[in-house]
Amino acid sequence: MKLDSIKAIADAVLYEGYILYPYRPSSIKNRQRWTFGGVFPTSFDQQGDASFMETQVLLRGGEQAAFGAHFRFLQVVKREIGRLATPAYELPKEVEPALTLVPSLDVDGRELLAWEEALEREVDPGPLRPADIQDAALVAPFHFEPTCSFEPVRDRDGRIVAAFIRTSHGIAGAIEAKAQRLAPDLWKLTLRIANVTPLADADRSERAAAQLRAFASTHAILTVEGGAFITLLDPPDDLREAAAQCENVGAFPVLVGGEDDRAMLASPIILYDHPAIAPESPGDLFDGAEIDEILTLRILALTDAEKREMASVDARARALLERTHALTADDMARLHGVMRDGSSQISRAGPPPAINEREKPRLVSLIDGGGALCVGARVRLRPKSGGDIMDIALRDKLAVVEAIERDFEDRIHVAVTLLDDPGRDLGAAGFPGHRFFFSQEEIEPIAAGDAP
Repeated sequence: MKLDSIKAIADAVLYEGYILYPYRPSSIKNRQRWTFGGVFPTSFDQQGDASFMETQVLLRGGEQAAFGAHFRFLQVVKREIGRLATPAYELPKEVEPALTLVPSLDVDGRELLAWEEALEREVDPGPLRPADIQDAALVAPFHFEPTCSFEPVRDRDGRIVAAFIRTSHGIAGAIEAKAQRLAPDLWKLTLRIANVTPLADADRSERAAAQLRAFASTHAILTVEGGAFITLLDPPDDLREAAAQCENVGAFPVLVGGEDDRAMLASPIILYDHPAIAPESPGDLFDGAEIDEILTLRILALTDAEKREMASVDARARALLERTHALTADDMARLHGVMRDGSSQISRAGPPPAINEREKPRLVSLIDGGGALCVGARVRLRPKSGGDIMDIALRDKLAVVEAIERDFEDRIHVAVTLLDDPGRDLGAAGFPGHRFFFSQEEIEPIAAGDAP
């Protein structure tokens, strides 16, 4: 199983909460980032922040079945701004330049901000056979060394006037994997990742300090060769009891990838089996809990000052801003009003079938009181009493029938646009605000000779 096929889903989990709308450091919402999948050092004293994540799954396979467990997370990087005391075209190589740390700095209209970024981390203990770890668990320690980088910032004259200073702490953890045989060809796998990074006494009660040594957005991609995983959401009847005995702490595994059930994603975010990125999505918005259309429109509504601050966050936020501004009208239209069959979210190549077997076809006309009402007919709106403010505003308005639709309960809905609406063409194209729905009892056909 190639990881590329599920990387888009895994990356959406990885960057969930990396930066949230309105995508500015000054937003209160963004002062509490890294909210999903946090695994903190064991010695961190505060309650409510886990020091491990554990997943249990069912695997059907024989003695030669082998699985992989790819743990991924973000490590927080502290980004500081250092202002150079004396601008220079080149920095001295023998000594560190004299820098003054500042929270922000304007360089020729470009705003530099001190904030936090992230490094992608991945730990892979290699392929494992359940038969090899049923008697003794595999424990695989890992660590990442501290880092420090220096990125000079030049002004329009080419002089170095400041620098980004990025630092990360050393972190350490351990992966534990064990298997329990439930039947000749059925295994229960237990996979755990723990944070064993040491903390100084002063940092044990300081959440901000512990966050710099935590694993953020932690999740695992599980793959198997010579076997198949069993869904825990809807297991076969003979495995329901075994599935119910699986305990998951901080993450829940769902099937991903193709229909061969050879991959799972243990995610800190609740997902269904076979989740998929909407094909209409123009790119990552770092907040999969929101709707692309809403977030995109909100980005376009930001003031110039807010967009300037967003562009200064980092390269990822800047790319998001640029991508949003580059969207065409067709791109925006694709984001609106898409409906899908919720029974399966497996992405398949190629165009969808012309008509879904569950889809109710639109009607061209219907018989109403002995007469025919058809698309293109002119009608007068007669909303039922007791409606809302829109019913009052639209009462007695003249309209044109744009579509006659039937829902899954066989109720008829007539879509109309108003004759006197300057934006009627938008309603005809399906845009809300210019297109209204009424029951057939709420519209009154107008004879050809009576229409204005």
